[in-house]
Amino acid sequence: MNSKNWMWALGLVLLAAVSRFLPHPQNFTPVMAVALFASAVITPRFLGIAVALVAMLVSDIFLGWHSTMPFVYGAMLLVGLLGFLLREKRSPLKIVFASLTGSVLFFLITNLGVFLTEAMYPKTAEGLLQCYTMAIPFFRNSVTGDMLYTLSFFGIFALATRSSKRAVLHGG
Repeated sequence: MNSKNWMWALGLVLLAAVSRFLPHPQNFTPVMAVALFASAVITPRFLGIAVALVAMLVSDIFLGWHSTMPFVYGAMLLVGLLGFLLREKRSPLKIVFASLTGSVLFFLITNLGVFLTEAMYPKTAEGLLQCYTMAIPFFRNSVTGDMLYTLSFFGIFALATRSSKRAVLHGG
């Protein structure tokens, strides 16, 4: 693996980990976008998924552990796998769809985790529905943050790679 990939990976780990400590609306961080982006562009492909998981692990050491962590990490792993679909052919539409799909997966999986592991809701169909309903405001933040950060990462990466290709072609 080349040093450029390690630099991308380390930078993304730091960005994602530090972002969790900065003031932000709940669920409005670049962590899911990092999982999607890193697994789409960093080689080897599993390093990209590891980037997001390491960022979460490093920050969770300081932020604390909770009962839904297996669900959070599992959802991040699935979002990272979604990034593999963007490795070969990327388009704005595919990136938006992948980001939205990742947000929905994260919402469904982590709130199922809340329902199963916490005593906040009765263990009935109504309790599960109430759990998902109460999480909708967090979902809005997740979708907005995931989309903003995902489009930013892929957009900056596209501009950077286009600029570096142009510089090589023109001898610069």
